[in-house]
This record gives sequence, C-alpha cells and structure tokens, in this order.
Amino acid sequence: MKASLVLSLLFLGETGHTSMVMAQSTGTFSATGSMITARAGHSATLLANGKVLIAGGYQRGFPGIALASAELYDPSAATFVATGVMTVPRTQHTARLLPDGRVLLSGGAGPTVSAELYDPSTGTFSGTGNMIQPQAPVHTATLLGNGKVLIAGGSSTAELYDPATGTFAETGAYAGSYASPVWVDTATLLPDGRVLITGCCRFDGGPVSELYDPGTGAFSVTGTMSGPANWWWEDVNTATLLMNGKVLIVGNVENDGFPGVAEMYDHSTAVFSNMGNTTAPHEFSTATILPDGTVLIAGGQLPGGSGSAGVDLYSPRNGMFSAAPNMLTPRHEHTATLLLDGTVLITGGFSSWPVPTASAEIYTPLTQQTAPVLLSLSGDVQGQGAIQHAGTYRIASAEDPAVAGEYLSIYLTGLADGSVIPPQVSIGGRQAEITFFGNVPGYPGLNVVNVRMPVGIAPGPTVPVRLSYLSRSSNGVTIGVR
Repeated sequence: MKASLVLSLLFLGETGHTSMVMAQSTGTFSATGSMITARAGHSATLLANGKVLIAGGYQRGFPGIALASAELYDPSAATFVATGVMTVPRTQHTARLLPDGRVLLSGGAGPTVSAELYDPSTGTFSGTGNMIQPQAPVHTATLLGNGKVLIAGGSSTAELYDPATGTFAETGAYAGSYASPVWVDTATLLPDGRVLITGCCRFDGGPVSELYDPGTGAFSVTGTMSGPANWWWEDVNTATLLMNGKVLIVGNVENDGFPGVAEMYDHSTAVFSNMGNTTAPHEFSTATILPDGTVLIAGGQLPGGSGSAGVDLYSPRNGMFSAAPNMLTPRHEHTATLLLDGTVLITGGFSSWPVPTASAEIYTPLTQQTAPVLLSLSGDVQGQGAIQHAGTYRIASAEDPAVAGEYLSIYLTGLADGSVIPPQVSIGGRQAEITFFGNVPGYPGLNVVNVRMPVGIAPGPTVPVRLSYLSRSSNGVTIGVR
C-alpha cells in the first residue's frame, strides 16, 4: 500500500479524536470542588489518566506544620477524593511524573534525604532510595531526555535519580565556587536537552545562572540575569519554556507588593534580556504555558503574607503582559495544573495569612485545546499504534516487532505548529530518545515523532506507548517488541 494512502487512512480514521481548538469560552475563573484538606506549599501532578495528585503542603503558615496526606482531583466529576498517605510529611518538596506513570516525590522542608514513589495503579506511596544529601525547600526536579531526574538546588550537591534502579547518584559539581548550598528557584529543560538553572543566589551571596549538560554531567556558567531576580532577597521566581525555545522568568522582590519583574533567556546567545513588568505582583506565583503559547501567571504574595488574586497573561506574539480577570480567591504558594482538556486547575495556597485555603478553581482559556492524540490502526485511539519502522511503511506490530536501538516513526495530532518544545515519549515505561518531531508534509494537522527504541524493555506483542507534551499525557497505544 502506498505511503500516501496509509497516512490518509490513519489520519482520516482519527479525525474525531484530534486535538482541535474548541469553542471559545469566557477566559475567566470558575469554582470547582474544594480539596479535602486546606494546604499550601503542596505539589500537584497531572497523571497519565488525567487525574491530578495533590500531595503534602503546609497545614498552616509559620511555624509551618507539614502534611503527609494526599488526594486526587477527578476533572470528570470535579471532585477531590483521598488517596494514599506519604511515607513522611512534606512541604515545598518536588513531585515529578516518571516515564512509567509513577510520581517521584523528594525532599522538602526539614530538610530530608527521603524520597518516595506514588503508584496510580494502587493509589499508594512507597519509599525509594534516599538522596545523598538532604534537599531543602526551593529545590528542583527535572525529567531529562534520558529518563533520569536531575535534583538541583536544595544542597551543595546536584543528584540524578534513576527510575530503573531506584537510586540517586551525584552528578557534576556546580560551576561556581560555592562555599555553601545553592538556593535554586527554577530548572528548565531546554529544547537541546540541557537544563537552565536560575535562582536568587548562593547562600553566601552570589547569583545562580548555569547550564547542566546531561551528556557530560557537567554544569557551566551562562549569562547573568538582567533584573532583580539575582538579588539576595529575591524570593521564588517562575521560569517557563516558550514555544520558540526562549525562557520567560517572572518574579518579585520579597513582599514588595509591586508588579513583577520579567526577563527572557535566549539559550542560543546565553543572554538574559529585561522584559519590563507584569501588571500584578507575582511572588510565590504560578506560571502555566497554555497550548496556544500564551503564559498564565497567577497569584502572588502581598506585604504581610496574604495572597493576591491578580493574574497576567503573557503573549509571545507581542512580548507584552496584560491583566486577565482575577482569580476567585487570592493565593500564593498554590498550584496550577494544565489539564487534558486545556483548562487549568488552581488549588490551595495562602489566602489570608497564615491559614491556607482548601478552595480550588478552574481557568478556561479563550481557546481550549485538548492533549495530543496518538493514532491507532483501529481508529479508536487504543490498541496497535500507527507506529512505523523508520524509513519504511511497516507497522511495528506483534508480527513485525521493534527491537532495541532501532528508529521508529510515531504518528499523532496535537503538537503546536512551529514549536521547538520537544515531546517526551515512553515505551514500555522507559524514556525514548527523540530524534525528530514536526508536521507531516501534505497532511495539515498531522504530526510525526521519530524516536530511538530504548534498551531494557520487556518484549511482548502489546508494549505500551505514551507521549507527554506540555506536561500532558496522550492516550496510550501499543507496539510489538522483540
């Protein structure tokens, strides 16, 4: 069968499931079910099944009391339900979705060396290997292209977590001559696979701005931030990878109550550029890239410790910030999670200091776009995937299975047109190396991702394949593996 006919059958059979822009809505916030427990400084992780894991956080402000409880938000029912209890209480910790669908939770106030895994299939938490050093609040966890997780910023040592072995190991030393631990605000995976590390400072007073290269395991110094984001008294910023590959950084001087300061990092030149101010204060805020490329920046801390309801939208088209409708509830140290349907779940945070809120709300963008969809031969977005042995028209099926190290072409819909942000693909629970992604010539709306098959996958006729893009998981399909 000719390639054009194969693609036509695959693509046309999936048109009812493609990731299309939906009808316009109000672009405002609306209430959803409240959490079981009021919390701030917690984590919120979108699971592959579309539910959101809410874990830990403060029971109240300073002196904070950490929580071990966790709950799940179900978007289909707009409700929160209890799930397993963490092995230790955590707040200001990190939570990172792994390629196999589990969630790695590490560190937090204390500080602590402990880490644990949440398994959505059982709804339980279990311990994994301890970190080498205690990771204090304000550290980061970044899923790399090789499937390992970079832990940076909570101590003087950066570490790598390997999901295959459940262990942590030291990686390269920070590039600066750090006499004491580093306070890292943000870690951003760049399109070339390196990680941009930014922060207010070392604890001994110097600014943090480095690049981590997973290929060498080494850190190197990059440009110096242009604004007050590198001041000693600067609190937590946000960093957002834009569709063009640049990184938008937004933050505030501690408790000043003034509009936030923004700057842009260009990894091609290693230069930070001042981007002016937001319309609202954004200390301890959230920043969420929407599928159309705009960035939703919500909430912040006001003088005295209470939250702000102010919201900004950043448009990469004109490089400008504009005020959006306020949240229903003022918040800081809350969470914002892009859901599969393109809406954003906002949960918890401090509203009136020092008591956190249990309230939650949903932001619905003006244009709402669902998560990417992997194509399947059956047309029902499940079962055997539309995945070819690269350079051929042969399907990687049980009868013609894929092997470790070979290259595959995966067909899908829902990647942003012209974006340089790479998707992440897991095969058999292991991260696959991305070698190309983009549009299929002659088929508007159809995308292809070329990957290299990971090693160590258990063979079988129906090995699961899933894609993640802008932190949202696609549907799952299968391939045959030998």
